[in-house]
Amino acid sequence: MYKSILIPVAIDHEKLVKEKIATARKVLTPGGKITLLTVLEQIPGFTAEFVTVKSENHLTDKMMGTLKSLAGDDGSVNCEITTGKPGIRITEVAREIGADLIIVGAHHPSAKDYFLGSTAARVSRRAVCSVLVQRS
Repeated sequence: MYKSILIPVAIDHEKLVKEKIATARKVLTPGGKITLLTVLEQIPGFTAEFVTVKSENHLTDKMMGTLKSLAGDDGSVNCEITTGKPGIRITEVAREIGADLIIVGAHHPSAKDYFLGSTAARVSRRAVCSVLVQRS
């Protein structure tokens, strides 16, 4: 059983989150915490000067609303938004919150996605805690 479970939520994979939360609840210690995390990538400096609206500010509000909607009224689910490179930042947040399990999603193997998606592969290599790869 796990006391702190981190579930990364990609903007384009919101539909898979309910399955990940259900999995997390099965292995969560009573009184444990689940954290839903979205990592927004920053706009590169060479293009940022041409953007008048910072996309991460707009997306932060939208994604926080989405995360809270996915969490529902469950007090054991926290929602966080951060910026950076997802494959790196997810493992950093896992260390910061003391997560003992990360549940990442991955596509079924095909020629397009060989075994794991790039973020799932990076998280699996860098994490200091257990990683469960849940297929969509």
